[in-house]
Amino acid sequence: MQQRRRIPQTPSLDERLIGDSQNLRKQAEGMPACVARDDLLRKARQAETRVSRVLKWLSSPRSGL
Repeated sequence: MQQRRRIPQTPSLDERLIGDSQNLRKQAEGMPACVARDDLLRKARQAETRVSRVLKWLSSPRSGL
């Protein structure tokens, strides 16, 4: 049986998503108002929403256990 290679993640998931969001916003800063800029800002907002949802899910009490 072949073993799966595991690569440990040094930054946590929320740190990576926040970093992605910040990078997308920095990229959008230098662009003029256009569709590509709007897409970058939308992706940044989505990453921020994911962080808040993951943190909320992780901090919620486990139901049914």
